[in-house]
Amino acid sequence: MTRAFPSVPASDPPLDPHQPWVFGYGSLMWRPGFAFVERTPAQLAGFSRDMCLTSIHYRGTAEAPGMVCGLSPGGVCRGVAFRVAPEALADVIAYLDRRELISYIYLPRHLPVTLADGRRVVARTYVPDATHAQFVGGWSDAEKARHIAQGVGSEGSSLDYLANIVAHLRELDIADARLESLLAQARAARA
Repeated sequence: MTRAFPSVPASDPPLDPHQPWVFGYGSLMWRPGFAFVERTPAQLAGFSRDMCLTSIHYRGTAEAPGMVCGLSPGGVCRGVAFRVAPEALADVIAYLDRRELISYIYLPRHLPVTLADGRRVVARTYVPDATHAQFVGGWSDAEKARHIAQGVGSEGSSLDYLANIVAHLRELDIADARLESLLAQARAARA
């Protein structure tokens, strides 16, 4: 029996059916995997980017888990918003659910984001389920770095994944001292 993907909470606002948006803060920033009609820097209030999830598929295995990015409560997360064509929305959501909900660690949410030009829109994003066994937001950076250094899965290494996030944040002129430090620690642990 196939497990159903989690639903967006009823308390979340709906997406605009005429201009639906998706917010990316990790690999979606550089590899969305879907067609879009607009791409712009954006920020999500109330959450901060964090390497807070062990990965047993894409960036690690059950025997040697890696790490992937999620959101931890508090702060502001700067990333990228993508506007998709209304007629493509169902296919985009189906694709993202298959990609992001592989181990049911994320919860799909519709949250307000602020675009670079000041517009406020509701965007679909994926927020970690803090009760999931793979959520490790409380780990020390040293423990995270060790897992980032060891993790290799079907989509490559955790170290390359984190390096890509840091590189794309730099391209967007987003400073993230914590991820920069974590990348340096993970490279040292790998060496």
